Amino acid sequence: MIAIIDYDAGNLKSVEKAVKYLGGDVVITRDKHIILNADKVILPGVGSFEDAMNKLNSYDLIDTIYEVVDRKIPLLGICLGLQLLFDSSEESPGVKGLSILKGKVVRFDEKAGLKIPHIGWNSLSLKNDGRLYKDINDNDYVYFVHSYYLKAEDESIVKAVSYYGDNVIHASVESGNVFACQFHPEKSGEVGLKILKNFISL
Repeated sequence: MIAIIDYDAGNLKSVEKAVKYLGGDVVITRDKHIILNADKVILPGVGSFEDAMNKLNSYDLIDTIYEVVDRKIPLLGICLGLQLLFDSSEESPGVKGLSILKGKVVRFDEKAGLKIPHIGWNSLSLKNDGRLYKDINDNDYVYFVHSYYLKAEDESIVKAVSYYGDNVIHASVESGNVFACQFHPEKSGEVGLKILKNFISL
């Protein structure tokens, strides 16, 4: 069973629909016992960093997420869900992230006249043999919607990067049982479905 963590974060239904399409048994929940008994857990997210951390705290989900990690249950963060796994975001100065992984989330440099938010299809440059990228080709395209991007402290955990102007986006990371994508696999066509299938099959 795959648990999608419900903290009022936007893209829950589209993630659920994609997992169901792949044949996964999936539930949207904020029940600690259901989450901790799941085979896999997904932390989705669309919205602001501060609001998301406040919601996770108000629903008493922060310790649950830490326990998911401690129990070695595969955890997939998507979009804002990736950002929350790290230390901080320039979107919300002074707000502490989950700090499960080390790094910071920064705003795109707009000097080059880039449109912010970054919305659309960008190619992935694969790195470091990520388990989510089995049967995915280098330079395959995926769908992004974001104004902030990750700079991971340890680049060995970065499994895919993408480029927007001069900005190098750490687009996907993996460390132990923790996986995350800045892009939306559930909105990335066949490539995204393959990535989700690889997560489900772990």
